[in-house]
Amino acid sequence: MTWKKISGVVKRLRFVKLALQDQQSLTQLSRRHGMSRKSAYKWLARFEREGLRGLQDRSCRPHRSPRQVAGEWVSRIRRMRRRYPTWGSRKLRARLRREYPRQGVPCARTIGNWLSRLKLIRRPTQRRSTRGPAVKLGALTVARRSNQVWTVDFKGWFRTADGQRVEPLTVRDGFSCYLLSVHLLSYQRWERVRRVFMRLFREQGYPTVIRMDNGSPFGSTGPARLTKLSAWWTAMGIRVEFITPGHPQENGAHEQMHGVLKKETTRPASVHLRAQQRRLNRWRRIYNQIRPHERLQDRTPAEVYRPKPALARSAKVTYRRGWVVRRVRSNGEIRWHGRKRFIGEAFVGYPLGLHPAGPGQWKIYFANVLLGVLHESDSGGLRPVQRIRVQ
Repeated sequence: MTWKKISGVVKRLRFVKLALQDQQSLTQLSRRHGMSRKSAYKWLARFEREGLRGLQDRSCRPHRSPRQVAGEWVSRIRRMRRRYPTWGSRKLRARLRREYPRQGVPCARTIGNWLSRLKLIRRPTQRRSTRGPAVKLGALTVARRSNQVWTVDFKGWFRTADGQRVEPLTVRDGFSCYLLSVHLLSYQRWERVRRVFMRLFREQGYPTVIRMDNGSPFGSTGPARLTKLSAWWTAMGIRVEFITPGHPQENGAHEQMHGVLKKETTRPASVHLRAQQRRLNRWRRIYNQIRPHERLQDRTPAEVYRPKPALARSAKVTYRRGWVVRRVRSNGEIRWHGRKRFIGEAFVGYPLGLHPAGPGQWKIYFANVLLGVLHESDSGGLRPVQRIRVQ
């Protein structure tokens, strides 16, 4: 059975007929028809004055608009805009004030609104970036031994009692829950983060995977989401894993640790940075050596974690024989087929490997990571690949 839609005019007419019969009070009728008493009196008065025509919907536009811009000013704005097509609303207003000094010239915002209505504003056309092929990523690596997966993130910044801004950088082993480092930094600069990791690599060894979110200084919107920091990790043979944007639960254990850190070390904050760092170091020892973890069958992370110091690695990238190699210049470009092609500032100083992908197409790799495709017919830069994670 289909329901019939009843128009508002028919509903109001039924209400008016019942009201004119005077068998029920107006309050009861208005309540039954879902309207207020004020609306009920309004529809009755309109019906008595205009009949059925008075029950129709009317425009809510006011009868008078004393502040509305006169049509004469609209014509002046149109003429002046056509005379000076590159001028903005402020310059047009200044010129109008000179030509009509004794008249109330509309404000710059009103002139801008009229330019939009008259379609006299040229909107800049945004050129869509050409995308490369799609690459499917596997599921995130499950840690099954120490130093297989490290997770890294910045705990949200806060201020010490003396007003100094600090941001804790935390690094954690995914298998043993061992907290490798809690280091206070003033800003999220990749050079400072790199020094922290150089010390960790010397003391604990090199992980197979480093997992992080997509924010700075770890991730970017460039090719393969790499920054100078994550490109350095890749050049050292460490696989970089980014969680899915907007899904912090993929790094949930690290986020849970941040909650404990905030609760036990920052409420209230210490007097200054050095005192806060000492407090974090004490808390880290308790977290690693005393605090039991249910995930580890109530063992401590120090009882499970096994560091694996190794010889120092160099960030030297090599490619197979027969590949074309181009080094990225200081502006993030390479020269290819007589043209400068922009790749990304994250790869400055590194060599990139180019491998044929088809007629007039070349795949560009950084170490073993596919960045995108270069087309000889393009005058622009790289067509970055689109990375899709398959769960």
